[in-house]
Amino acid sequence: MATITEEQRVLVFTEAEGLIKSLKVPVFKTIGSQEWQRNHEYLEKLNLQALLSADSQEDEYVNELFNTHAKIEVLVEDLLMSEVWKSYVFPIIARTNFQPESTIPLYMALYHEATLINLLETLYFHSESVESSDDVCIDLLDYCYRKLIHVTKTGANKHQKQQQPQDIKDEVNSMRELREQARDIDFGISVKSISILRYITDALENLPLSVSTRMMKTLNIPCLLVELIQNPPWVRRDGSKLEKHIDGKWQDVKVSEMMKMTKIEAQSWLALYNLMSPKYSAKYDFTDFNKAQLLKLRANLNDVIVDQLPVLIDFRRFLEQLAITQTQPPQTDLVLEQLPEIRERIMKENQGKFEAIAKHQMIKYFNPTRKQIKEHAKRLAKTYDYEIMDSLIKEVPHCASCGEEASKRCSRCRHEWYCKRECQVSHWKQHKKMCDVYLGYAT
Repeated sequence: MATITEEQRVLVFTEAEGLIKSLKVPVFKTIGSQEWQRNHEYLEKLNLQALLSADSQEDEYVNELFNTHAKIEVLVEDLLMSEVWKSYVFPIIARTNFQPESTIPLYMALYHEATLINLLETLYFHSESVESSDDVCIDLLDYCYRKLIHVTKTGANKHQKQQQPQDIKDEVNSMRELREQARDIDFGISVKSISILRYITDALENLPLSVSTRMMKTLNIPCLLVELIQNPPWVRRDGSKLEKHIDGKWQDVKVSEMMKMTKIEAQSWLALYNLMSPKYSAKYDFTDFNKAQLLKLRANLNDVIVDQLPVLIDFRRFLEQLAITQTQPPQTDLVLEQLPEIRERIMKENQGKFEAIAKHQMIKYFNPTRKQIKEHAKRLAKTYDYEIMDSLIKEVPHCASCGEEASKRCSRCRHEWYCKRECQVSHWKQHKKMCDVYLGYAT
């Protein structure tokens, strides 16, 4: 892996420590405020630095600092607050005839949840981060469960281009675009949720007993994982083409690579492998339904799959044994069950206030003046350094106009890529408004 130069660092140790120490859970009704935006920018910088450190396999001081200052709990509560806002406040805003000068503040509020889940995924790769946040692990587990249940119901087809319902067509274009962006963001979050779920199963031995109990008994996570393996929402057909969601986007898969396991697919298998280890499978209730669901996976465990993930040899053996044995009732340990509390508290504090909060935020935070847009764009440009972003992207950029491989960038904003000048000229009418925003010259 390439070493990070000082110029490539988003934050040095002391800067990261200062930002992490300053993090606090926002007040629900202030989502979108100037203070909230600054907090979002801090989290974006911390997320980028955490990714850079992990990618280069250097000292992951962002992870260390979050644990040292016990701030992972803040991330989880902020995540759940963002989930509630997106579920109950954003739909109210989207139904109105709201036409702000710029939708960037609203988009930031939508994307905030993705920023947090990305950061948590990077942190949770390390078992010490999972273990140090055991007080909120149940809350995060339930969050991941909700996201994965939702994506199993909607499926990959929801993320293809579809005919829009009439009520959506009638919305203001900017609101319709935000709805579509929110849907895409949610799908990306579900992908991160399966990784976090797997990391939690890796650390189960050092987590409170109530976490494994909730996984195996209350939520029946094994059956959810079977559904994700059998009907993966990150695989879809677009006509005759097979596509898989890889590295954050849909990619065509050649016939010769159809059986190649992606990272997301591997996470589902590894999480289930962990849960079916002797220690935890003894606590699982192998009802006729649960047993039948698990045994379906024998058809998936061919030699091609097992060769890519050798630990599945043991899992295949477990399923063979399960098929011929009479299962015993699960162990019934006396456990004082810990329940998720954070989301319920947020809901209780704001129940009946969502309409008023939406109105307040539209007036105060989501309808910025041109001066505020300009200031905001300048701050965003400092947050998203394109040279640093490029170091995290392994793929060749593609032309914004024709889709071919690109080697030239817009010289004004340095955001959009083009393969030749003709493409840049033809795309300018579409790109100009966003280019101005990136530069801080919105009109």
